[in-house]
Amino acid sequence: MTTDTTGTAARDGEPRRGGPADSPFVRACRREPGPHTPVWFMRQAGRSLPEYREIRATVPMLESCRRPELVTEITLQPVRRHGVDAAILFSDIVVPVAAAGIDLDIVPGTGPVVAEPVRTAADVERISPIGRDDVSYVDEAVRQLVAELGDTPLIGFAGAPFTLASYLVEGGPSRTHAKTKALMYGDPELWHALCARLAEVTLSFLRVQIDAGVSAVQLFDSWAGALSEADYRRFVLPHSTYVLGGLADAGVPRIHFGVGTAELLGAMGEAGADVVGVDWRTPLDVATRRIGPDKAVQGNLDPTVLLAPWPVVEAEVRRIVEQGRAAPGHVFNLGHGVLPETDPDVLTRVVALVHELTARPAR
Repeated sequence: MTTDTTGTAARDGEPRRGGPADSPFVRACRREPGPHTPVWFMRQAGRSLPEYREIRATVPMLESCRRPELVTEITLQPVRRHGVDAAILFSDIVVPVAAAGIDLDIVPGTGPVVAEPVRTAADVERISPIGRDDVSYVDEAVRQLVAELGDTPLIGFAGAPFTLASYLVEGGPSRTHAKTKALMYGDPELWHALCARLAEVTLSFLRVQIDAGVSAVQLFDSWAGALSEADYRRFVLPHSTYVLGGLADAGVPRIHFGVGTAELLGAMGEAGADVVGVDWRTPLDVATRRIGPDKAVQGNLDPTVLLAPWPVVEAEVRRIVEQGRAAPGHVFNLGHGVLPETDPDVLTRVVALVHELTARPAR
């Protein structure tokens, strides 16, 4: 028997489906029927797990992202504990930006902080192209994980150009994105030059992960919901389209996600993803109508619901599963990341419940 890199095995010249490419997660992304609705959680590898807190106690965030053995262990922890249908690479959206030459750090309790914010054409020129050698630790971690995970798919990811640009222009996290919007409106040429440079970095970073063996990728545009649809289409959509379109021939599903994007879902669907992530504010059946029938959806339990008593959690999970039936494919997830104070046992119960509610007879 021989096995190709997509997880499809062949015996005596006859193809046989199997491996990550035939997993419930990848099938749902491709809008194909599977044995159950797949489940994974944004930020599943991290703050809610005591084993994660123990391993990270003395290791700064950026350093942990650059140590393949740590990345591998942290990525595997929620798969072992929760039985989720996919792993997501442990990393951070600013990792490729740091590799591109930007001096930054991830400050505990704050987030990414940029030493010299990007505000001029000369600042944009400081952002260098990246290749596999610049992020070899990511390449190595992905290859280790693919070997460890077997039939469980691994999701790679990157930050979208707008969200990365916002961090770089603001110098760190922002509630208003005032400096970002001032640059966007005041100097559109510079804005597009910055986003084009970041789109190249992002595309290269995702290509490294795909070449190393991830089964899907997610493009996070965490802060896109700060924009109107008109501004999104003018200032953001072309650059996200460049990234997602640049992966059209990669052979893996592409997921696109942002927060507060109810009015942007249709436009985000146009960017070229196979799956559109939906936050908790928009019911999945409504989101499906906005996105269109040719995309799967991902989401969208409010992360704070996990802090409520189990009967409340169960009722909300049932509601989301039912609304997800309106979509041609549904990946169950949260509407944003797992909160640090979440009881890990509740996540495990959610996975089991979704699998139970959506189990389909074998054909």
